[in-house]
Amino acid sequence: MNSFSFNHLSYIFACHFGYGLLSSSSLSLIIVFLFILIRFPMISTVASMEVMVSNASSSFDPEDGSNYDSANDMKAFDETKGGVKGLADSGVIKIPRFFVHPPEKPQQPSSKSSNINLQVPIINFEGFESSRRMEVVNEIRRASENWGLFQVVNHGIPENVMDGMLEGVKRFHEQPQEVKTEFYTRDADQRVKFFTGALLLTKEPAIWRDTVAFDFKDGKLDPQLFPAIMREEVGEYFRHVTKIGKALSELLSEALGLRSNYLSSIECMETQSLVGHYYPACPQPELTFGTTTHSDPSFLTILLQDNKGGLQVLHQNQWVDVPPLQGALLVNIGDLMQLITNDRFRSVEHRVLAGEVGPRISLASFFFPSTANTFKPYGVIQELLSDDTPIYRATHLAEFMGQYMSTGSYISTLSHFKVSSGQACSSTEDTD
Repeated sequence: MNSFSFNHLSYIFACHFGYGLLSSSSLSLIIVFLFILIRFPMISTVASMEVMVSNASSSFDPEDGSNYDSANDMKAFDETKGGVKGLADSGVIKIPRFFVHPPEKPQQPSSKSSNINLQVPIINFEGFESSRRMEVVNEIRRASENWGLFQVVNHGIPENVMDGMLEGVKRFHEQPQEVKTEFYTRDADQRVKFFTGALLLTKEPAIWRDTVAFDFKDGKLDPQLFPAIMREEVGEYFRHVTKIGKALSELLSEALGLRSNYLSSIECMETQSLVGHYYPACPQPELTFGTTTHSDPSFLTILLQDNKGGLQVLHQNQWVDVPPLQGALLVNIGDLMQLITNDRFRSVEHRVLAGEVGPRISLASFFFPSTANTFKPYGVIQELLSDDTPIYRATHLAEFMGQYMSTGSYISTLSHFKVSSGQACSSTEDTD
């Protein structure tokens, strides 16, 4: 499939050769280039990407303080539909300038980031449905209050299912570009899609990552929409992670001192967004991110990662590595969970470093309210207030996500919903 329009081609030539408009002297070169586009679409994509990279990195200087308008270069890159992997496959040795992040936002782990005294909690789920339930609930409470995340082992998902899912994500991203292009879109209504760098086409620098995403609204999505190369793996993993999500909903409810079906009764974790990330090896990892610093806007996130490493969480103002643990799932509290628990459970800021070795593969499951509750107000849980004052006003998912998308990285979305003096607020009550 031809991934370049003539206007895009014109833009590439104009930028690379410095023409305001294409001159007649360029005609023969364009004809040759168009022939390559038509006859050899994969070769043409790599060639055009190399032209774009040359332009984007020709003035590359991370120390340069001059203003740089990245919009055109980002747009050109996005229109290749090759993703970051296509860029890496082109043999680039300098990353395009729109991937470079400001130096005041440190990219590499400091000496503190490997502090051996700080370790993400690991919770053994064995027996959580019977003899060890109270022990597991107490461990979840402590981890959710102090860290905002924890690793779970013996959770019941077979390792072959997890390994198969990671391999499926890898296979999808390593398909020929003309196959993946079928799914490439930034249409929010497309329920299965492939795209690159979530921050691309915003004012922030791009990130070194490609993504395939599945939108299971109310837990439903036609398997025929899945890419054939990973169809079986997606369906199998989704069934298992949904079961774990329901178990966690009960355990978190009990950890809050509520009846076990409380969170399910307010339908805050009925929709799941499943995203498979692919982080190619980066030639200049110190200049960019795989994922920038952020907290998740969800109620809860369950992460499966491979053995490459690179994930870090901010704890006690220090970046702490989250080393891969074979067979484990990483569970982290989302912003909306922090809001309804009045800061009792805390969402956690985290990031993924770009790496010289790759690819890194991960799979995140984000849990959100049911579609029927998109505009349902979620406020601080009434039973948790007692003598406490609500820290946040109520909000609905549509408003919260709109604020999250407009706020950008490095800024807390939750701060926007804090109750000001004299401001009215409402609380969340279950429907039972």
